[in-house]
Amino acid sequence: MAVQRRRLKLGVTVLTINLFIFILIFRHSSQDKNGRHSVRIPSEPFWAKLLPNSAYWNRLQQIQDLQNNPILTANLSDTGLPYWATETNLSSEPCKHNNRVTTQVKDYNSLPSRFKDFLLYMHCRSYPLMVDQPHICKEPPFLLLAVKSQVSHFDRRQAIRQSWGGAGVVANKTVVTVFLLGNATAWDHHPDLSSSLQDESNRHNDIIQWDYRDSFFNLTVKEVLFLEWIQTRCPNARFIFKGDDDVFVNTYRILDFLKGLSEPKARDLFVGDVITEAGPHRDKKVKYFIPESMYVGKYPPYAGGGGYLFSGDIAARLRSVSQHVPLYPIDDVYTGMCLKKLGLAPEKHKGFRTFDIEEKYRSNPCAYKSLILVHPRTPQQMIQIWTWLSSPDLNCQ
Repeated sequence: MAVQRRRLKLGVTVLTINLFIFILIFRHSSQDKNGRHSVRIPSEPFWAKLLPNSAYWNRLQQIQDLQNNPILTANLSDTGLPYWATETNLSSEPCKHNNRVTTQVKDYNSLPSRFKDFLLYMHCRSYPLMVDQPHICKEPPFLLLAVKSQVSHFDRRQAIRQSWGGAGVVANKTVVTVFLLGNATAWDHHPDLSSSLQDESNRHNDIIQWDYRDSFFNLTVKEVLFLEWIQTRCPNARFIFKGDDDVFVNTYRILDFLKGLSEPKARDLFVGDVITEAGPHRDKKVKYFIPESMYVGKYPPYAGGGGYLFSGDIAARLRSVSQHVPLYPIDDVYTGMCLKKLGLAPEKHKGFRTFDIEEKYRSNPCAYKSLILVHPRTPQQMIQIWTWLSSPDLNCQ
């Protein structure tokens, strides 16, 4: 017993000495040589001066981030922000071209015409509907198939209706199909097919068309218009597949995949053929060319625009956040930018083959059974593959 008391007393003594040494060291470190408390001056400014990004899109996003920063807006007036960050967004109703961009993009005059057109109108986000299907989601679908198409692609749309895009009840789940179109006639001297398109719409009731120029760079416009349309016309769609009209989609496989998801996984679902560590092409001959005056930096992870699958909950969040992300001329990259803004990233799924499968497997029906998407496929090939997969005699053991 006496030994235990001596050990306890020794432990308390050692602890007291250590505490005393710590206090001496702390006091010494916080005083200068004359015993006064020293003041540490930072070697660099705490706040760096806000400078505009040299690339036009990056600068627009920078302005959006500053103007929507709750800390800045709560504590600073407009005069507290740099002059370049206080520009008022141009009204998009009615949408008029923005002449100021001709001086804000340093090499504007040397850019290809498709770029000039995009830059002049990239602030425009609202266009009138020419053809609508206001009651198509009267019964909320489990799966909404949204297909990007063009007016002249009658054969592709019909093949999709006869194959993977057939609306109705598939595998005991309600499926609704819509085709998303712009208007090419007025700008690009295409023949006037409006009468034929109206007949098609009256027959199938699945055409959605807006009055804007349907070009490659305006696919992002189609994206934001579709996100608005969903919230107005189909807000209760459980899941959405969005893709091109030259892909084959295994709708059976999609429904089977969705049935196995947990509720949290289903809510935050966004899957596709994900591309990472990519950046803009600088070669003017490439379709995806983006000049340095437009964008600098890497792209966030994004799912290839041939097709991807996401939840209705994600669609609502994308619609909201897209209002704070400037339009970008490549639609799948833009969607990746919006996801990043939400703090999310698309998930890669091996069933999405946007760069096709090996040639030796393309005529094998069983090669498509476990896949969700294959690109590209002709209308005839779509119907053939769907016939294979729908056959009760198909045996892929």
